[in-house]
Amino acid sequence: MELVRYRVPGQEAVLSGELKDNSVISPQGTFQLSNVRLLAPAQPSKIVCVGVNYRDHAKEMGRDLPERLMLFLKPPSTLIGPDDEIVLPESTRVDYEGEIAIVIKQRCKKIKAKDALSVILGYTCFNDVSDRVAQGWERNWIRAKAFDTSASLGPAIATPDELKEPFQIETRVNGAVRQKSDSSQLIFSIPQIIEEITSFMTLEPGDVIPTGTPSGVGPLSPGDTVEVEIKGIGILRNRVAR
Repeated sequence: MELVRYRVPGQEAVLSGELKDNSVISPQGTFQLSNVRLLAPAQPSKIVCVGVNYRDHAKEMGRDLPERLMLFLKPPSTLIGPDDEIVLPESTRVDYEGEIAIVIKQRCKKIKAKDALSVILGYTCFNDVSDRVAQGWERNWIRAKAFDTSASLGPAIATPDELKEPFQIETRVNGAVRQKSDSSQLIFSIPQIIEEITSFMTLEPGDVIPTGTPSGVGPLSPGDTVEVEIKGIGILRNRVAR
């Protein structure tokens, strides 16, 4: 099942439904996908991001493999959906980072890795847009990671029965492939991530956990189109503006 949130043009209501065969099906009716506007498919209370979690990305960044999970937060105000515009901050370098994101199904804390799959609603595409200049000098990465439009999510949430690991991810800028990897390259697995985060933090329904980015990160420029695609989920596409 692929879950979406959407609006019908001319109406203010935000609706939820299932994406199937280029149609959106919900209690309010069935709509052609081309006749609705998809929104970010989750409404998180927080976005708990994992840093340096692909072996090849650690090498690309000149970093040793982390011994513990590296975490940082993005607030909900960073969130945009498919086809929304990424607005770059005043910086000389802002990068894309395509990621596989977990969406949490229920309120949970102190979940063991063996039970982690039971709290997952599904998976979606994520773009962790990052100001590398601010990241270079700022210790807590607020300016680097938490500016408006720096968290792109969508287009749908694929439930666990739809996907089998390893999840395949590809990032393209203006059609050119920049990142290509799969979840077998994660340093910390999805169950390990959930166990560590819930050991000290309560997760709420709809919370989002991006699992880290593979190698191939690079800069964005105004006018670019950036796409993050996960096989079985779809394509998260955004235009870039200043």
